[in-house]
Amino acid sequence: MKLAGKHVILLVDKGFEDLEFWVPYMRLVEEGAQVVVAGQGAGRVVTSKSGGLQAIIEREAAQLDPGEFDGIVIPGGWAPDRMRRDKGIKQLVSALDQAGKVVAMICHAGLVGISAGIVAGHRATGSQGIKDDLLNAGAAWVDEPAFRDGNQVWGRVVEDIPAFCRELVTALSG
Repeated sequence: MKLAGKHVILLVDKGFEDLEFWVPYMRLVEEGAQVVVAGQGAGRVVTSKSGGLQAIIEREAAQLDPGEFDGIVIPGGWAPDRMRRDKGIKQLVSALDQAGKVVAMICHAGLVGISAGIVAGHRATGSQGIKDDLLNAGAAWVDEPAFRDGNQVWGRVVEDIPAFCRELVTALSG
């Protein structure tokens, strides 16, 4: 188990992309990481974009201590557009990034990174729908399935989840 002893936040909100949440969650648990599902409103049940799966927000993101965690994973879907508006979420993501902790974003999750002010000067990818947003925020767009740029891990879309998870596990275990 490559991630035994690691503590990772997995952000979620209504409209999350099913596979971009559940596959990384299961992969992290499989590798021994302690995963905390966080967002707005501890105890709230949120439904995925497809309406097929749900997740429970275990902890309020704004109340988490970045120093207690090794990284954060932000799935895509419609949820990032909601999460990027929350001051506590933006501060959490920014604090983790500034501390050199792993910040992993896939698909539309780059919207949270943009609003947290952490993408400028980094290579970035995601859904084509946020390409212009990333470029306008000062990121360098890269059309690759998944990669790591410093402490940031990027994934493009659902089809790239296996590559994203490999990069994520490698970043957290390093």
